Amino acid sequence: MKCPFCNQENTRVIDSRPVPDNNSIRRRRQCDECHKRFSTYEKIETIPLTVIKKDQSRETYDRTKIQDGIMRACYKRPISVEQIERTIDEIETEIFNKEEREIPSTEIGEIVMNRLKELDAVTYVRFASVYREFKDVNTFMDELKKMLK
Repeated sequence: MKCPFCNQENTRVIDSRPVPDNNSIRRRRQCDECHKRFSTYEKIETIPLTVIKKDQSRETYDRTKIQDGIMRACYKRPISVEQIERTIDEIETEIFNKEEREIPSTEIGEIVMNRLKELDAVTYVRFASVYREFKDVNTFMDELKKMLK
């Protein structure tokens, strides 16, 4: 690892600790030449994941799509950014623990809905109404009745 200050290649790891997301390690390093300290992060390289969409087209997995959908569903709800990030991390962990190279978008949607059901009922209903493409009030009410049981 090169020192960001003097570009020297000789650096030592002083301290290592896991980052709260459990998917990376923070390393504190010191340059042998200029003696300045800096941090680096090691992240686990995951298998590239392809999402099979409803129309059978394929695209590369993109965390921001899940994040955008959840953020829209959480709009004006008493849910912190930390809770949202933790939920997205849990969803991603569940997806990648399947160790598949391809996953249907419907499966991702169901995982997201299950996590949102635990997080906040209103957020769950908002997400489900878009994801399940409710056509009318009766379909919406059926989903609410399932949730209330």
